[in-house]
Amino acid sequence: MNKKKNLIFFLILILLVNCSFDTKTGIWTGDETVKKKVADLEKEQIRQQNIKKIYSIGDEYTIEQNLTRKIILSKPKKNSSWQTPSLNEQNFLGNIYLTGIDNRFLKKKVGKNKFNLSKTTASPLIYNDSILLSDNKGTIFNVDEFGKLNWKKNIYRKIYKKIYKNLTFSIYKNNVYIADNIGFIYAIALDSGKLIWIKNYGIPFKSKMKIFDNKIFLMNQDNKLSSFSAKDGSMVWSYTTLSSFIKSQNFLSLALSKEGNVIAITSLGDLIKINSKNGNIIWSLNTLGAMLPDVTDFFIASDIVIANESIIFSAQSTLFSCDLNSGIVNWKINVSSVAAPIVDGNNIFFVTENGYFVIINFDTGEIVSSTNVLKILKKKKQSTKITGFVMGSGKIYAVTSNGYLIISSATSGKVESFKNVKDPITSVPVINNGKLFIYTENSRILGFN
Repeated sequence: MNKKKNLIFFLILILLVNCSFDTKTGIWTGDETVKKKVADLEKEQIRQQNIKKIYSIGDEYTIEQNLTRKIILSKPKKNSSWQTPSLNEQNFLGNIYLTGIDNRFLKKKVGKNKFNLSKTTASPLIYNDSILLSDNKGTIFNVDEFGKLNWKKNIYRKIYKKIYKNLTFSIYKNNVYIADNIGFIYAIALDSGKLIWIKNYGIPFKSKMKIFDNKIFLMNQDNKLSSFSAKDGSMVWSYTTLSSFIKSQNFLSLALSKEGNVIAITSLGDLIKINSKNGNIIWSLNTLGAMLPDVTDFFIASDIVIANESIIFSAQSTLFSCDLNSGIVNWKINVSSVAAPIVDGNNIFFVTENGYFVIINFDTGEIVSSTNVLKILKKKKQSTKITGFVMGSGKIYAVTSNGYLIISSATSGKVESFKNVKDPITSVPVINNGKLFIYTENSRILGFN
């Protein structure tokens, strides 16, 4: 009897060794299809790494302007978690309470980026005593506030080792939900890292993740917006927009209205509002008009921010304000950034990639102030760009690609100080419980208070 059991086990083992994940269920199937998909992904990633041209329809913003009116800020708001990209479903940051950055209480290397040309762009997520991080090998790390490793998880087989992984993830009901640029979506337990379920939809996801009412929302590289069950990863509905050879360089943004409707932007510049219950379109707006891009071009857009029944975002070289209910453009101006605009009161705070801290009137789009915050670094002959920013207790904390933290006054626009963290930074800083966290390109987590 034991010999029979051993034989059955041996046959099953042979079957598993020679198989790979099915594209829908996560069950094992033939290797050849997967090998071809992996080879195609690897080829496309190599092509993207070799591309240096970034498509832009306008020149970089280069205007400095003195403050034209007094800036009034709201009282800083305390937060005790950062569970989804850009803090919440509306990507609304505002003026977050921060004690300061005089003390560095955390410096810990937790990951090991394998691919030199692929940058880690996912910001930390924080919930209770857990900080969630990822590297470009596709490993998820759960560490405590002092950098001690609670657990780590990597679901990828050796067949995927030559492909860099760009992950987006959210914490929802004590689970971590992850999607990647390969086509996987999966759930793991927050407390243990145990895999709960996994699906492979075969087409790379190219948006940040949002979760509402037990539904996961994602857009793939073919501009298909889909809703998935948080229970098992099955598809609830999908909405297909026009596909394009124009791809997004980083993950595109999604936002959810307070009613749960999905706001998304495609790589063609189409802003869409979708009913989250059934996937029906409510309205669509093309923000860019006719484009004649080169095949090597990438679409660039900031996070979508929902504030006061308006949608604020930038696409290519333009900042838009659109009505949430109708999609009608309220105003637009020629200034842009890859980082999310911050809204507080009647002010929009914006830091362009080339280093201009711009304050904009929320109602009219009028520029109130503009300051070149990179001027001091450029005097030192240092080549750099802004990669993200956050507002903490009335100050703007902007991070740079060459490892600087620049602190500016949100009421005057002037640079107050800067700090060299000595690591390139490619993700947006986050604030939680009065503390500032920065995740660097070298997979090092830094904490300040």
